[in-house]
Amino acid sequence: MAKRAGKAVTLTDVARRAGASTAVVSYVMNNGPRPVAPETRERVLAAAAELNYRPNRIARALRSHTTGVMGLVLADASNPFFGSLARHVEEALGERDKLTLIGNAGFSADRQEHVVERFLAAQVDGLIIVSADGGPDVAAQAEAAGVPAVYVHNQPESARSPVVAADNDAAVHDALAHLRSHGHTQAAFLTGSHDVGPVGRRRHAWEGAVAGTDARLLRCDYTRAAAAELTQRLTAQDAMPPAVVTATDEQAIGVLAGADAAGLSVPDQLALISLDGTPDSAYTAPALTVTEQPLRAMAERAVRLLIDDAPRSPEPHAAASLVVRRSCGCSG
Repeated sequence: MAKRAGKAVTLTDVARRAGASTAVVSYVMNNGPRPVAPETRERVLAAAAELNYRPNRIARALRSHTTGVMGLVLADASNPFFGSLARHVEEALGERDKLTLIGNAGFSADRQEHVVERFLAAQVDGLIIVSADGGPDVAAQAEAAGVPAVYVHNQPESARSPVVAADNDAAVHDALAHLRSHGHTQAAFLTGSHDVGPVGRRRHAWEGAVAGTDARLLRCDYTRAAAAELTQRLTAQDAMPPAVVTATDEQAIGVLAGADAAGLSVPDQLALISLDGTPDSAYTAPALTVTEQPLRAMAERAVRLLIDDAPRSPEPHAAASLVVRRSCGCSG
């Protein structure tokens, strides 16, 4: 709250300046519960502006039993994919006049559980969770405390709370179909050392699509460095596949770096498509062809589930869009 002459500006100060009751000022600041005449509303808002008054969020929470604050738990805040998703969630919540608190699980199930407990202690009104793998159903933990929660992108296998996700199967099939249009019938798939959740579903979709062929499954950590090292090693062994679909943009960017270091031309000697579509993918050399995850649509759906009490029955997953650039062999 603002201060004037060493004191915090109060609702009473605004009422005195506007020539109105504190109840009327409260109705204006809280948009109800009773209507206020337009002339009076303008007078109150002008007085608040002159005094630099800011409503006390804590006091409002005590009166309304809500805080106007939502918690967002990220699997890994350092990953650009999750950073992009967080921006869309924060924007969607901001459009509903909600403040977003962000917690980072750092791909740790224990840390994720701790972050959720801290958010519940802070009395958030709801939780949006981009789940780390292998942990308990923290959405159920929140709902048991009376706080609604929804998963985005990923959820534990045992979870019963709703999840808002992209259609990973369709994304894989679109990527493979596009590579086939360039003559690549046995595109390899690069995944992580452990692939569960969305990445695991992408791998399963690839395995079904290439069954009966000699297409190769490649593995490395979900880092640019690991993908770069793998690409250089396979190129040195003359074992690098001519076409690769990567599970993540981080790996795809690493493949590009490794190919450049090894003198392997992309896309002339290696066609590449990634399955995330983060903003970074448009600025690589060459620019990455991607299946772009519908992060904005996913964020808006999650917010509707929390705030609008939208039906929680399963919905079709949102479609990813194939964004054609140069890494696949197209002119861009």
